[in-house]
Amino acid sequence: MEILMEMRNETTVQEFTLQGYPALQHLGKILFLVHLLAYLASITGNLLIITVTWADQRLHTPMYILLSSFSFCECCFISTVIPKLLSIFLLGQQRIHFIACLTQAFSFLFLGSTIFFLLAVMSLDRYLAICKPLHYPAIMNLRVCLLLVSCCCTVSFLLSFLFITALVLKVSQLSFCGSNLIPHFFCDLGSLIHLSCSDTKAVEIYTFFLALCVIVLSLIVTIISYSNIVVTIVRLPSAKERQKAFSTCSSHLIVLSLMYGSCLFIYVKPKQTSRVDFNREAALVNTVLTPVLNPVIYTLRNKQVHRALRDAVSKVRLQK
Repeated sequence: MEILMEMRNETTVQEFTLQGYPALQHLGKILFLVHLLAYLASITGNLLIITVTWADQRLHTPMYILLSSFSFCECCFISTVIPKLLSIFLLGQQRIHFIACLTQAFSFLFLGSTIFFLLAVMSLDRYLAICKPLHYPAIMNLRVCLLLVSCCCTVSFLLSFLFITALVLKVSQLSFCGSNLIPHFFCDLGSLIHLSCSDTKAVEIYTFFLALCVIVLSLIVTIISYSNIVVTIVRLPSAKERQKAFSTCSSHLIVLSLMYGSCLFIYVKPKQTSRVDFNREAALVNTVLTPVLNPVIYTLRNKQVHRALRDAVSKVRLQK
């Protein structure tokens, strides 16, 4: 009899409700406008980088190929999350089907993994360009660059099928009972695990090791690369060169710190059900803030890109 009662209480959830930010719902239209502008600015900036890079032959270099690949992944990444956030701000809590929820979680993890691997490769590229300038053309040519981009996508693809797919499948096999309200603006796996009434220890350990594999490994490569870059900059003879190099390097490091810091806070912890409410705020950093900053800091401040944009505008005017 007790077993039958437990089976009745334990229900198979067909859909979830994304809670968003109920305390700020009275500011929904204002927040909708702010986040819509941020989303459009990020998409526009990244698409501009991709278009200029592939349209101008002078930008067919490893650094800009990597940046355009990064921009493409970032456009896809934020597009898996922000549209749902906008609908929450405009219309309130949003329902999402269980399969759609798992698909969103899978896409978020897959694209996020690709971005972190690309960040590691980009930092390695800057290390070679600054610390090994004489060997750079031989080591990092266009073929090697495209190979590295392919490797990032392939590793993320393999991870998505071996680890991420397995993780999503494990979450899909959990029993969900009671509330189906996700305290987040998208289907974050940590929040899904939090709702389950099953034993989630195995899934939490799986998530922890996946986060270690993706975030920490790419972070180690990034730290080693930028540590060597800083040492090389300090040794520059000219104070003007040092100041210019530090200006560029520091802006990169700020964005990297925001991205890695927020993701380490959210995912690299053994117990995924802890600090779920704080995860929602931290997730805004890598889904809204850094995607707006990245196009400006990485490329649009660059003189070569400014020159390419001016030339493109001049060509359009001449055609008219």
